[in-house]
This record gives sequence, C-alpha cells and structure tokens, in this order.
Amino acid sequence: MLDYIKINKKDNVAVALKNLEKGTEIYVDDNTFNLKEDIPQGHKFSIEEIESNEKIIKYGMTIGIATENTNIGSWMHTHNIKTSLGDILNYKYEPKLVEPLHLEHSTFKGFRRKNGKVGIRNDIWIIPTVGCINSICNKLAIDFNAQIKSDEINTIAFTHPYGCSQMGDDQENTRKALAALISHPNAGGVLVLGLGCENSNIEILRDYIGEYDTERIKFIQCQDEDDEYSAAQRELEEIFKVVSRDTREEIDSSELVVGLKCGGSDGLSGITANPLVGEFSDILIAKGGSTILTEVPEMFGAETSLMDRAESEEIFSKVVKLVNDFKIYFQNHNQTIYENPSPGNKQGGISTLEDKSNGCIQKSGDSNIVDVLDYAEQIKKAGLNLLNAPGNDLVSSTALALSGAHIVLFTTGRGTPFSCPVPTIKISSNTELFEKKRNWIDFDAGKIVRDVDKHSLALELFDYVSEVASGKKISSEGNFSQEWAIFKQGVTL
Repeated sequence: MLDYIKINKKDNVAVALKNLEKGTEIYVDDNTFNLKEDIPQGHKFSIEEIESNEKIIKYGMTIGIATENTNIGSWMHTHNIKTSLGDILNYKYEPKLVEPLHLEHSTFKGFRRKNGKVGIRNDIWIIPTVGCINSICNKLAIDFNAQIKSDEINTIAFTHPYGCSQMGDDQENTRKALAALISHPNAGGVLVLGLGCENSNIEILRDYIGEYDTERIKFIQCQDEDDEYSAAQRELEEIFKVVSRDTREEIDSSELVVGLKCGGSDGLSGITANPLVGEFSDILIAKGGSTILTEVPEMFGAETSLMDRAESEEIFSKVVKLVNDFKIYFQNHNQTIYENPSPGNKQGGISTLEDKSNGCIQKSGDSNIVDVLDYAEQIKKAGLNLLNAPGNDLVSSTALALSGAHIVLFTTGRGTPFSCPVPTIKISSNTELFEKKRNWIDFDAGKIVRDVDKHSLALELFDYVSEVASGKKISSEGNFSQEWAIFKQGVTL
C-alpha cells in the first residue's frame, strides 16, 4: 500500500494516503527528508522549501498561496495556505483537445419508452405541483406500496415546498424542474397531483411537458374531487396495470447517460474516487454514451482546464458564461464567491476552493466538452456535458437527473446516505469508509492506494454501472430515501 503520493511532477506538495507520524522518512524525486509534524490522511505536506506568497501546486495546478515561509516536510493546510482566486475573470480560448476514443459498444437491459427514450427503472412516481398536498402524496405512496407488494415496482412520492408564491426565474425553475421530472424515462408511470389554485398548476405544466403518454402520465386536481385520495388511488391502479406489463430489453450503452457528482469530499477524493470516475466517463463516452458534470461553484479555480477542453469556440463561450454567470449570481445575493470548502472538506484535507475544484473536475476525465446545459435542460449531444447547477448535494444531483441522467455516480470521502430521483451509486475515496458504511457505500475506489490499477478498476466500475442500469439494486434503493430538491433562486411571496 502507498503511504503518500506526489500527484503531478510539477507539484510542490504531496498527500498522505494514511496517517503519517512526525519523523516519518519521505522519499520523493530522489530527495529524502523527515516529516516535521504529524500529517493526517488526505492532508498535504511540503516536499520542498516554500516561501511566503509562493504558489502551492497540486494536480499540477495552483491551489493557493503560502502565507508564511515553510520548511520541507511541513503540514500544508488552512493555517498556512490562502486562496489565490479573484472575482469575474476574462478568459482566452486555448484549446487542448484530445482525439476521441472509440471502444466496442456494449449493452444493458433497460425499458424502451413509447417516445423512444430509455429508462433503467420502472417505478411509479407521485409528483405534487405544490407543497400544500405533500401529505396526500406521501400517504398514497405508502399505502399503494403496501397494496401492490412488488419487489420490482416502487411507488415514490417526490414532495417539495414550491409551486406557489414564486415569481420570475424562480417560478420558471420550478416549472421546468416539475416538467422534467414528470417526463423522466426512469418512471414507468407518473401521477401528477395538483391542488387547483397554485401558480404552477396542472394546465400550465401541460405546456411545459408537451406530448406525453396518456396511459402512463395521469393528472388529478384535488380541489375538483369529492375524495381526492380515492380518485388518486384509482389512477395509480390503472398506471400499475400498464407498468407491470413492461419488460427489459437490450439497449446499447450509447443511450446511457450518467451524472457525475462528489460530496463530503476528503483529501483522497481527487486522488482515488474522482479520477476513477473520470476514467469511467472516458470509457462510457468512447462507447458512444454521455456524462454530465455540474457543481459550477466547484469549478472555480479549475475552470480554465475545462474551457481548454471545449470542442469549439462556441462551446468555450458557453463555458465562460456558465462560470461568470454563477459568480454574478453570488454577487447579486451579496455573497462571497469563494465561500468554500466546507468544514468537513477541511477536516478531510482540502485547504482552498482551488484545491477542492481541481480535485472535483477529475470526475470529467480527459474527454472534450461537447455542450453546456442550462438548469433542467435536456441533454442533446452524446459525450461530456457541463450543467448549470450549484454544489449542494441534493440540488445538483437532482439537476443531473432533470437533464436526463439515468444514474448518478457520487464520490465521497466522508459518506452520506442520501439518494436523488435516479439510482445514486456511492463511491468511497477510502477503503475505511467502504468497510464502515456498507449500508451507504456501493463501490470502493480506495483500492487505488493499494496499488490496484486504476484502468482495471474503472472497467470494473463500468460493469457495475451496467448491472445497476439493468436492474441491480444499490444501497440507497428500496428504503424510501430517494428525494429531490429544486434550485431555489428568488423571493417567496
């Protein structure tokens, strides 16, 4: 097992892969020295003398500025590193594109919908148009699951507090999100429950949804019914009759869309789990499939490396707008642009936003960027897409699902039990977390520090994802933990 790693030949820090004691002998670049202090797992230490105001280099990128003179073998963290980031920046397109890879296609077993889209689950979703009727939706889901007693079809209520007392872009976000969730192909059938007096009522939402399968998507407006519960239950029974006849068929992997997300990151996330997911992304794209990367605030400080991978100047301009518009969003709400990383991130060894961001974007692999999506916009181009959404775990994971992701790969160094509307595969950055939280974690990327070949492990992850796409249940499924969160942007009336 490796004890520490220098990630890039340009780096002036290395990362401890396990807790290292003061005095431990370190050998890097033909140079031997001893640690000046204890270094926790995931944290950085200097591998050369670093002067005050000198750049700290990790991943071959600047992740901050030294705030004091530092001896070789010293702990490098928030006490002696500060961010180097500014505010709104000007960017120049300097493309560093790769020749696209082409790998033999593979298949998974999914559900082909009437409109040609593909789903990997066949559950029944109950979606309220407004938060006033959440309790009805929850009761319907609990009771109907008890009634059908199905191992294959779950009834899930996706409640939320919105749909009324909203204005402008905020209300628009809710309507787009509701329409995208209602239309998601992972749902075998959907019951949309409206109240009747809300801003985002059923008739308005129909315009956002467009054409739909009337056998599988049903609507009930509660204020119009003498007994809304009985009326809804009858519709659920009709939906179940249709959904229960569905069977899986072979689907080419080029039709699979996977969202890329990290949360509860630690100092190993950018070394094990995120690069592993990046390699998976490149494999899926080489097979004709698609991945989506979001968490725009966690691109700050690493955005130029993404911009240089835009496949055209038009896409480059869209990436620039994505980043700068999000910074303006912060400023418009009088918030600090670089209020990151979180306390948990810092405890895990991440010192600055640049440190976090350069680790975060490892999930995108090396593929060229083919498009940039607005919030709840549907994916149109196969390949690597960027998506406008924040870093918050549930909001951004939901956004990935709304844009068409069938599955979300969620890397974590500290662990979390949550799941978004689509299967959310948890990938641990360290084996200790995998062993401790088997009820949360599905895949162990910590094997990489035990000299397991990253490419071989990425192929193993690809096979695992294909199994999940074909119906294999993961830790967060079946325990009613699937949730969603709409990206709130405005005032509440």
